[in-house]
Amino acid sequence: MDAEGPQALSDLCLAQVCCSLDALCSRRADGSMCLSWAPLFPQEMVDQLLRKMATKGILNDTTVGIFRNCKELRLRRASISCCPVSAEAFLLALCPHRLQELDASWVSGGLTVANIVSGLASNPECRSSLQRLSLSGLRLGWESLEEDGGTRVGFSSLQGLRTLNLANTDLTDAVLEDVCSLPQLETLDISCSAVSELTALLDCKNTLRSLIAHQLQQLDMSPARLLFVLSQLHALRHLDFSDDHIAVEDSDERDGDETVRQLLEGSPQVLPSLVSLDISGRKRITEAGVRAFVEARSGLVFLGLLATGVSSCEFLSSRKNLKVTGEANENQVCEALRRYRDRECFILEALVHLYNLITDKPRPDILKLVLSGMQNHPTSLHIHLVATTCVLSLTSRDLVEAMPVGLLSSTVTQLLYAMKTFPSHQQVQRNCLLALCSDYILQEVPFDKYLAAMLVINCLSSHEDPTLQRMAVAVISILVAKLSTEETALLSKDVFIMKQLLAIVQQKAMVGVVDATLKFALSALWNLTDEMPAAARNFIECQGLELYEEVLESYYTEPSIQQKLLGLLNNIAEVEVLQADLQEEDLLEHILSLLQDSEVEVGVRYFAGGILAQLASRPEAWTLGDELHSTILKQLHASIMTWTPVEREMVSYRSFHPFCPLLQTCQPSGVQLWAVWAIHLVCSQNTSHYSSMLEEEGVTELLKALVAHPDTHSDIKGLSHRILQMVEQHQSR
Repeated sequence: MDAEGPQALSDLCLAQVCCSLDALCSRRADGSMCLSWAPLFPQEMVDQLLRKMATKGILNDTTVGIFRNCKELRLRRASISCCPVSAEAFLLALCPHRLQELDASWVSGGLTVANIVSGLASNPECRSSLQRLSLSGLRLGWESLEEDGGTRVGFSSLQGLRTLNLANTDLTDAVLEDVCSLPQLETLDISCSAVSELTALLDCKNTLRSLIAHQLQQLDMSPARLLFVLSQLHALRHLDFSDDHIAVEDSDERDGDETVRQLLEGSPQVLPSLVSLDISGRKRITEAGVRAFVEARSGLVFLGLLATGVSSCEFLSSRKNLKVTGEANENQVCEALRRYRDRECFILEALVHLYNLITDKPRPDILKLVLSGMQNHPTSLHIHLVATTCVLSLTSRDLVEAMPVGLLSSTVTQLLYAMKTFPSHQQVQRNCLLALCSDYILQEVPFDKYLAAMLVINCLSSHEDPTLQRMAVAVISILVAKLSTEETALLSKDVFIMKQLLAIVQQKAMVGVVDATLKFALSALWNLTDEMPAAARNFIECQGLELYEEVLESYYTEPSIQQKLLGLLNNIAEVEVLQADLQEEDLLEHILSLLQDSEVEVGVRYFAGGILAQLASRPEAWTLGDELHSTILKQLHASIMTWTPVEREMVSYRSFHPFCPLLQTCQPSGVQLWAVWAIHLVCSQNTSHYSSMLEEEGVTELLKALVAHPDTHSDIKGLSHRILQMVEQHQSR
């Protein structure tokens, strides 16, 4: 499920094809894949398959081979954006298709504009069929093609082109002249390119409907000349002449700003049919100029004014059909986030203003926009710094529960990406941890909890800020309890994690502090050692046992601390090979005193009893005196019979395997009684969960054997019988 609902069946099927490519394909001599068999795919489905492979990150020279010489897979709208595809693989796999659209933006693998244009032009059908071509972020590379003996083929060979994106390329004035000779060119994006002259645009003045010329830093034209060229573009309906407002303002940029000022304040006969104008980031703009321009063009539906200082013009609010990007209100800021997805400077500007506009109402629509900004700029520290602050405000308190779970899942995934990408930036880590410190997110939202645990532990080791440390330990303590047995086992092998958590316990114990950080650290250690012998061994090898003995003595009046300490020692006592480490007379005498003390909370006495029951259950491994062993068995039975039922959930168990040895009919009554009381406790609090566990693990049979055995104590028989009744009642429902 995503934020909008269940995925389409076709999308799920394509995802399955992507996962199964190895099984579905054979290999050619050059290593590329070839489908062993394929039905005749519907044409649109072929385009979707290529796009799915690209978005899943599996499209490369090897896998793109399935589109090579395959009559069942015919591409029309191809997208290989950001994929590692070489010139040779592109030529063999994509160029033979009768393409109508191609998005090769930011392709890695050495593929150049020259490779693509010459490859497409080698197919006579593509020369006329290709209408849309996006080459943003690529190098031209014609010189290297000519050095290799290739023939220079220009854009003019692709006569069917209507839309061309050359943003973020090393586009030159000469190549722009070639581009502008295209007879049907309607949309051109030359943003962030190296062009210095736009006079070539006059060659397509009768066809060009949309010109995107954002941040042309090397433009070298006088305002008068530039305005003349723009005024001659008679078919133009959309003009983007925005600029990165953060850039250093040299003379060329001031010339651009002056051009915009003259355009706004000049004759209404210049570009009278314009319906969209983006001048965000431009200075020297006046409210009067904007008003005059808008009033003279009744057909205007969009105006980009972000970071110009004039988006708060009062008359703009009266234009109901006019969308505006700016910072005056929520609508303008959200419009900026939607329109400027690929422009870091504007996304950052919009996020800064958005933060001040966030209210205490649930806004999943705004959270989507913030998430999109983070996803589209994964390496931008500035964007993630502001965006994570916005996420924190949008998901605080009760707001988080009103958000779609799928949206929250995507958001948490991005927060984890931010933690991984910016590990040394304390504020980013802090923001992410604050957002994760939500019971609802940690308990209800699906995300990679193992990855989260690793990242939070890394954060804990890298930052000494007390607040950050407290949050990190809090999140870890909950995440560890949420991991699968396999994930916990993997995590528990890392001695570094154990050392980090024990260091926090020692730090707090040295100054006698009882705070949330100490409690969370103890909980994390408790969960980490639950049925994890490797973690229990690490705990002992890291001198954890000595530390816990000291803390147990120091915090004898703190039942919440004692319970967590004894809970972990109980985990160690369940590991037979480690029981010898616990057989210290002073330690067991102290634990026995806690068991016997009627003033001590039942929770503390319960875990004290668990430790003693495990150790006393194996007389062959007992190394201390017989008198202590006998006293423990006697006091176990006597103490347990005084315990009152506990209504709150005191403990949870991954399984009942540690109880099975204690339930044998040959065990002393004190050992049996503790195990039966423990099972009765958790079953009465969560019958549905534990009833099935009892059946699956054979515990019900052990309980029946206890009930049937003539030597079983009546106290144990009665409690066992009640457990079996609970199981039967649950099964009959």
